Amino acid sequence: MRRLLLALLAIATAPVQTALAQGLLVPRCAEARCRPGSNCRPCTIQGGVARVRSDVRVELASGVLRYEVSETFVNNGGALGEADYIFPLPRNAAFRDLRLMINGELVSGETLAADRARAIYEEIVRSQRDPALVEWFDHGLLRARIFPIAPGERKQVVVRFDVVAERQGDALRIDYFRGTEPRQQQVRPIPARGNGDDGTISSQRTVSTFRLRYPAGAALGRAYSPTHSLQETREGSWRTFESSGGGAAITVLVPRASGTRPAVTLLTHATRPDDRYVMISLSPGESRAVPASRDVAFVLDVSGSMRGEKMRQAVRAGEALLRTLRPGDYFRIIPFSTEVESFRSRSVPATAANVAEAVRYLRELRAEGSTNIQAALEEALDHEARGIPIVLFLTDGLPTVGERAHARLAQIAADRRGRARVFTFGLGADVNVALLEELAIEGRGTAQFVRPSESIERIVSLVAQRLGAPVITDLRLEANGVRLRQVYPRLPADVFAGQDLVILARYEGQGRGTIELAGTSPQGAVRIPVSASFPARERDNAFVARLWAIRRIGYLTAERRRSGASTEVDDEIRALGQRFGIPTELSSYLVLEPGMERFRDRTMRLQEVTVSSGVAGGMAARPEGDLAGKAVSPPPPPSAPATTGAQAFESARMSASRRAASTLDAAGDASANVRNAAGRTFVLRAGVWTDVADARTDSRLVRVQPFSELYFTLMQEIPELREILVLGERVLVHGNRVRIELHPDGATRLAQPEVEAIVRDW
Repeated sequence: MRRLLLALLAIATAPVQTALAQGLLVPRCAEARCRPGSNCRPCTIQGGVARVRSDVRVELASGVLRYEVSETFVNNGGALGEADYIFPLPRNAAFRDLRLMINGELVSGETLAADRARAIYEEIVRSQRDPALVEWFDHGLLRARIFPIAPGERKQVVVRFDVVAERQGDALRIDYFRGTEPRQQQVRPIPARGNGDDGTISSQRTVSTFRLRYPAGAALGRAYSPTHSLQETREGSWRTFESSGGGAAITVLVPRASGTRPAVTLLTHATRPDDRYVMISLSPGESRAVPASRDVAFVLDVSGSMRGEKMRQAVRAGEALLRTLRPGDYFRIIPFSTEVESFRSRSVPATAANVAEAVRYLRELRAEGSTNIQAALEEALDHEARGIPIVLFLTDGLPTVGERAHARLAQIAADRRGRARVFTFGLGADVNVALLEELAIEGRGTAQFVRPSESIERIVSLVAQRLGAPVITDLRLEANGVRLRQVYPRLPADVFAGQDLVILARYEGQGRGTIELAGTSPQGAVRIPVSASFPARERDNAFVARLWAIRRIGYLTAERRRSGASTEVDDEIRALGQRFGIPTELSSYLVLEPGMERFRDRTMRLQEVTVSSGVAGGMAARPEGDLAGKAVSPPPPPSAPATTGAQAFESARMSASRRAASTLDAAGDASANVRNAAGRTFVLRAGVWTDVADARTDSRLVRVQPFSELYFTLMQEIPELREILVLGERVLVHGNRVRIELHPDGATRLAQPEVEAIVRDW
């Protein structure tokens, strides 16, 4: 076996946020074959070597993050594969605990001088033309000659090192950047002669997992990620959080409790004076959970349409709800059809005897009659609560008796709701989605829309479990030094044990400011002051702006269903969807076919993409027959189609998810031709990744040759460009008074004053 070589490249760094990226494969090429600035064709990895798995394990103990990154490669081709393994390292890593293990063999390393290390790295980037290599070009690098790898062979690389966890307010922050999938996974291997291999391999998707664990009860709260959904499990005395979702960058926040004080984390993102966002995460901590008394009403539609499996599921959902009740809670069961019934005339304590009797009552219910939503609302809300009033309202249809007008029903609920928290559940496409959304929004609850094929039992049970122990109620927010607007969720709100409250808003102003959270706990009034800096410009945390946009769209679409379409609301939904790459009812991304580009400026502009079904990636029709490739009159923009019950149901389901979104998972994928980078959305137009934001009319254009000296200089001076320029070798991005375009005929270097002018105008 060829002797393995490890070289740690100590590259001079500028201050950047601690993060790391997964390793990359680069071909083993003779230096003479591809020198910087030459026009030679980049070499490729022979043998079809591909990464098939990347597992990141992080252990947090005493403020130190212990990383273990395990990556598996396989040769899918018929020829011998040769390549180097490049792994970008985080700043301030503890190299004393750094090891590279290949097939169980520990490999030692050597350190290169900083200037030589950077020269080697830039040469690799320029010769290979692989944008993924650029993303962390000013960090340290681990380089290992781990190949050749025989056909069908697998090899595993394990990298271990320690990093001190970064503080972010009252939380510890962990970032991991997965990077771009290596180009080598799509190459065509060169087959060995006579083996019958046609040299074709399919592109493999790497299985990527991320797992964080830390000791339970170590004054650390529940981990939260604004980028990914996390699943929690307990392993003895350890808490473990795992994500297997996609996406390049993952961020995790672990709140640090300070006595009985909740942990607050504040993140900002700001690009312009009118484009500043803040995310405030409040973690109450499990030690504070002295449950407040709740008065829970389960309002259950038992009309004829619920007959059969729906009714059986709803009964089981009620039983699951009853199991979540605690000593000190009260409850009611209110079945309704043509008329309204009740388990008892008033709420009763959640004693074992009362709960057992309520279960028997549920099991004896029969589905028949019509749907009287008015009477059910009045019965649920006209009530002297004996604790925090919580209403869970489940129906599968439209009102057929009593008041039927949506607006009047909504007004009845608004007039009678009082202090109640209302959570609604719509089953099937026949429900009055606008009414259920409005009840939930005004009732400081959530709306859930469940397809008939799904389990209403599971959904109701899940919501009931989340409402187990309110620790802060009627929470409000006050800002001093800056002005907050368009705050979501709408306040006041409630905070439950074991859950974070994530507040997203836009802010005006800059400098030092104070955020004060105030509410009521079982022990009395709660006031949480938080001193923070609100910068004029903050390029990190781009996910904050996109999360805010997701929630804003959720509320706007609900308003559109309640009040009807309006030019102002429709335009804002379109603009947000297009800017942040979020598919909506009114926008999708149009990809022009060959011969259609000439119509872009007149009728195919991104702003004029018309109503879709909410599924992004709409394609312009390809001209057929004699019209192919010829100039034809473009069709007028189509009008919005009539909305069916099924379409309204699916739209309400999506907007409800977005109103409650606390991670980017709720955004949905826009299209293979749409990318998000550094808080911006780019659309592939005629082979160029183009910034969808409007450019200023007085901005100037600067063309830069990819992988040139100027290319590296601008990414060093404007860190935001690192995430943008790696989209490809043709990119157009808009700054404040300058536009930067990657172009093969662009400049390779500029004088220092000219570079400074670009940075200033950006």
